[in-house]
Amino acid sequence: METVQTESSFSQKIRHSFELVKFSHTIFALPFALAGYFVAGRGRFEWRSLLWVVFSVLGARTAAMAFNRLADHRIDALNPRTQARHLPQGLLTRSFVLALTVLSSIVFLFAASQINRLCLMLAPPCLALLFIYSLAKRFTHYTQIFLGIALGMAPIGAAIAATGAWNWDALWLGGAVLFWVAGFDLLYALQDLEFDRAHGLKSLSVRLGIRERNRISSLFHLIFLFLLAAYGFRTGLGKFYWIGLCLVAGLLVWEHLILKEDLKKIQASFFTANGLLSLLFLFFTLLDTLSSR
Repeated sequence: METVQTESSFSQKIRHSFELVKFSHTIFALPFALAGYFVAGRGRFEWRSLLWVVFSVLGARTAAMAFNRLADHRIDALNPRTQARHLPQGLLTRSFVLALTVLSSIVFLFAASQINRLCLMLAPPCLALLFIYSLAKRFTHYTQIFLGIALGMAPIGAAIAATGAWNWDALWLGGAVLFWVAGFDLLYALQDLEFDRAHGLKSLSVRLGIRERNRISSLFHLIFLFLLAAYGFRTGLGKFYWIGLCLVAGLLVWEHLILKEDLKKIQASFFTANGLLSLLFLFFTLLDTLSSR
C-alpha cells in the first residue's frame, strides 16, 4: 500500500510540474524556433542537432517558468486569479520548484553544449535574461518587451544550431517574435490590471490607458507582420511561406476583433489564435523549405 501511495504521489508531482510551467504553452515558442532552424539549414537537418534544439527550448522554457513561479509565489497568493496555483495551494513546495528550476537549467546548458560551441557560449547569458524577466515587473514598465526578447531568442539560437555561426537573417524572425509576444501579452495582462496597479507592479499595461494599450498592441502586431515579411524576403522564401503569412495576418485580425467585442474572450484569443498562429507559421515555412530543396 505504501508503495502504491508513493507512486501516486510521484505521478501527482509530475502532473503538477507540467501544470506549473504550463507545458502546453510551449506551442508558442517551439514552432518559431523550429522554423528558424529549418530556414537557416535550408530544409536540411540532422536528427541529432534537431533533437538537442528541442531539448534546449524545453529546458530553457521550463527553467524560466519554474523560476517565475518561485519569484511570484507571494504575489500569486494575493491575486484572486492566481491563488489556485500550485505554490499558493501547497501542491508543490518551494524547494521542489527550485530543484525543477536547477534541473531544467542544467538540461538547457547541456543541450546547448551538444549542439555547437557558439550555442554553449550564448546559453548562460540567455538563461540569465530569462530569469531577469521574472523580476522585471518590480523595476520597469517594459515587462512585455522583456518577455518578447525571452521568446525571440529561441529562433535565433535555433538558426545558430543549424549553421554553427551567427545568423543575421534570424534577427528578423527573433524581432518578429518579440513584437508578437509583446503585443498579445499587452492584451493578456488586462486580466490583472487592477491588481497590478493596487500592488505597485509595473508593466506597459499598467502604464498605458486601455485605448492606448489596444493601439500599441495593434502596432506591435503590424511590426510583427512587417518583420516576418522582411524575413521572407531576406531568406528568399517562396509561395508557401507567403500563404502562411497571410493566414497569420488573418488570425491576428480575428484576435483583435473578438477582444474588441468582448474582453472575456481573452482566453480564446490567447490560446486559440496564438497557438494556431505559431503552428501554421511552422507548417507553411517547413513546407516551403522542403519544397525548395
